[in-house]
Amino acid sequence: MKKGEIFKGVVETIEFPNKGILHIDGERVVVKNAILGQRIQGAITKKRKGRAEGRVVALLERSPLEIPDEACPHFGICGGCIYQSLPYKEQLKIKENQVKSLLDSVVENRTYEFQGIKGSPQSERYRNKMEFSFGDEVKDGPLALGLHKRGSFYDIVTTQDCRIVHTDFCQILEATREYFARKKIAFYKKLQHKGYLRHLLVRRAVKTGEILVDLITSTQREYVGEEGENRLLEGWKNALLSLNLEGTIAGILHTENDSMSDSVQDDRTQVLYGQNYFYEELLGLRFRISPFSFFQTNSMGAEVLYETVRSFVGETKDKVIFDLYSGTGTIAQILAPVASKVVGVELIEEAVDAAKVNAGLNGLSNCEFLAGDVLRVIDELEDKPDVIVVDPPRDGIHPKALGKIGSSIRAPKIIYISCKPTSLIRDLAVLQEYGYEVRRACCVDMFPGTYHVETVVLLSHKKADSYIHIDVEFGEGEGKIPVDSIAKRAEAYKPKEKVTYKMIKEYIEAKYGFKVHTAYIAEVKRNLGLPMYDAPNAVEVLKQPKKHPTPEKVEAIKDALRYFAVI
Repeated sequence: MKKGEIFKGVVETIEFPNKGILHIDGERVVVKNAILGQRIQGAITKKRKGRAEGRVVALLERSPLEIPDEACPHFGICGGCIYQSLPYKEQLKIKENQVKSLLDSVVENRTYEFQGIKGSPQSERYRNKMEFSFGDEVKDGPLALGLHKRGSFYDIVTTQDCRIVHTDFCQILEATREYFARKKIAFYKKLQHKGYLRHLLVRRAVKTGEILVDLITSTQREYVGEEGENRLLEGWKNALLSLNLEGTIAGILHTENDSMSDSVQDDRTQVLYGQNYFYEELLGLRFRISPFSFFQTNSMGAEVLYETVRSFVGETKDKVIFDLYSGTGTIAQILAPVASKVVGVELIEEAVDAAKVNAGLNGLSNCEFLAGDVLRVIDELEDKPDVIVVDPPRDGIHPKALGKIGSSIRAPKIIYISCKPTSLIRDLAVLQEYGYEVRRACCVDMFPGTYHVETVVLLSHKKADSYIHIDVEFGEGEGKIPVDSIAKRAEAYKPKEKVTYKMIKEYIEAKYGFKVHTAYIAEVKRNLGLPMYDAPNAVEVLKQPKKHPTPEKVEAIKDALRYFAVI
C-alpha cells in the first residue's frame, strides 16, 4: 500500500482514543472516527514501515451496532460526538475494553481488581458548560454559532439541536446567533485576525438551574456598527432576558480577548447583568463557579466519580490527604469531612482563591489550599500524607514531579484520577518502578457520545508480607557473633562507587563501539523513573532541533544501567 491509495474494509477493533483498526492485504491500517463493524472506503494518508494511517472517504455500510435515528441531527457533521449513533451500553463496553487493555499492558502481573465502568446518570443533556464559536459553515456564508465541523479548523456548524446540553443552551445559542446576524456583526477571522465576535460561553448548574452567559469578543469596535458597542451589548442582553428558559440567568457577561490563539482567554470582563458567578451542588456541598473556573463538565457524573474516589481512599479518620492539581478544590472538600486534614495544591491562583471561598461556604476548616507548581510546592510541605490524590491535566504528571511523589513523599496510598488513559499508563509504569502496586481500577463515563473516559486507579506502596523477630548476641563464645566479623561484613557491603554518566558512556563505547550523548542517558533514566541527582552536570535536553536516542542506543543505555546495578 502507498500514500493516496483507496481501500475498502470493515473496522475490526477500536483502540483508544478513536482509532479504528482494519487489515488490508495483510497490513494494519488505522483510521480515526470510525465505529466498530462499519464498512468504509478510505484513503491512505501516511505510510511508514509496518504501519499505515488512513482517513474515511465514504461510509459504505453502517455497523450492526448503530442506531443512527437516535443520534443528534448534527451527528457526523459536528466534530464532537463519534459514538452517539451507538446504544449507550455499547459505548460503555468499548470504553471499558479500551481502558482494560491499556492497563493490562503496563500493570505488573495483572493482579489488580478491575471494577469495570460506571455509566453517567445522564447519557444526554449532561454538560454544564459549552464554549461555542462564531464563524461560517462555508466561506462567506451566513453567521454560524456552534462547534467546529469534523476535521475543520475554520468551518463552524450551528448546533441549535445539540443533544449533550440542556435545551436552555440551545435557546441561548440561537437567540445570540439570530441577534448578531440581524445586526450584521462580523465574526473574528482567525487568519486575518480581524472581526468582533469570537466565542459564546454558557454554563448551567444542574442542581440549582442557575445560568451564566459570557460573550467573548475582540476589542475591534470598528466592526460593531453605527449604534456602538454599548447599545449593541444592551440589545443582546435584553434578547437573552426575554427568553423563556427552564433555568434562571444569574449573570450575563462580556469578555474581551485579543489573543492570537483560538482559545477563550480573559483579558477583561464586565458584568452586563447580575453577577459573574453561580452556584452548583455536589454530594451535599455547595460550590461557587466563575466563568473560567475549572469544574467537571458533567455534574451528575462528577458525583459518581467522586464517590468512587472516596471509596478508593477508604478509612480516612485522623489521616492527612494531599490533593495535587486540586483545581477549585472539589475533591479536597469532598474528602475533608472524613479526614484529619486535606492540603490542595494548584498552579492557577484564581482556582486556589475559588477553593478557599468554597471551603468557607461549606464550613470546612481542615482544608489548606496552596498556589504554585506541584513540583516546587511539595518540597515545602511539612505534613506527611497518608494518601495522595492526583488529578493532573490530560498530559499527566510532570516527570520530575512524578519522581518526587514516588521517591521522596512515598505516601502509603495514591489515588490517580485520569481523563486520558494513555498518559495514565505511562505514569503508572514509573510509579511501579518506585515500588507502588496497582490494587484497584475503575472507569467512570463522564462524556457519553464521545471517546473520552475518566479512570480511577488505587496504588499502594509495597510492604513486607511478614516479619521475623531475631535475637542476636555479639561477643566471643558459642552462639555469639564475633565483633571482627561485623567489620568484615561491613567492608563487603560498603556502598558502591557512585555511577556517573562518564562511566556509562565509557562502558557503552567499549562494548558497543558507539558514543551516546548525556542527554540520551538522561532521557532513558527519566523514562524509567530514575532520580537525576547523581549527575548534576548532565545535559538533559539537547540543543534544537531536539533529538531522541535510537532503539539501539536505548537498549545499550539500559544494559549499562543494569551492569552498574542502577536498575
